[in-house]
Amino acid sequence: MSQAQSLDALVRALQRLPGVGVKSASRMAFHLLQHDRDAALQLAQALQQAVQGVRHCALCNTFTEDEICPTCLDPQRDAGQLCVVETPADQAALERTGAYRGLYFVLMGRLSPLDGVGAHDIALRRLFERVAQPPPHEVRELILATNFTAEGEATAHVITQLLKTLQVKVTRLARGVPIGSELEYVDLGTIAHALADRR
Repeated sequence: MSQAQSLDALVRALQRLPGVGVKSASRMAFHLLQHDRDAALQLAQALQQAVQGVRHCALCNTFTEDEICPTCLDPQRDAGQLCVVETPADQAALERTGAYRGLYFVLMGRLSPLDGVGAHDIALRRLFERVAQPPPHEVRELILATNFTAEGEATAHVITQLLKTLQVKVTRLARGVPIGSELEYVDLGTIAHALADRR
């Protein structure tokens, strides 16, 4: 493989990252090769180690290096609450708030028929099996924390329908006006949802 082919392959690989186009990928590739070859080698090694060492938690489906992640093993967590999120990044965002002390289930995606993502492409079956577990692993409340996009709403709706046969309380994250915002600058859909979900 020639140098130009190697560089093209690197640019194509970087383009697979979300939000990275050909120009950004080219800038990254040139920077790593021209100014920071040590960082390029560290990045390659870290990626290889992560791909080989990171897997899905047997209970919550998030990323972990062990069979069961530290969150699921934490005895201080409320095992009766299960918060369903789309991605490990969503789980990390909720954890940063410090406001939730239950357990999680990560779908690793959302339903999106237009993109060819159906019920078998995300972990809906594993979620159902997790919620259907008998005591002492009983889930009292399932909190739907999918994103407020059309796909996230559809996913939340399907989960609600799927779990109707089980005796579990299903709740959804509230939608509303962000703290510190002024109403005149908030989009109308958010205001409408805030009015509907007022308490």
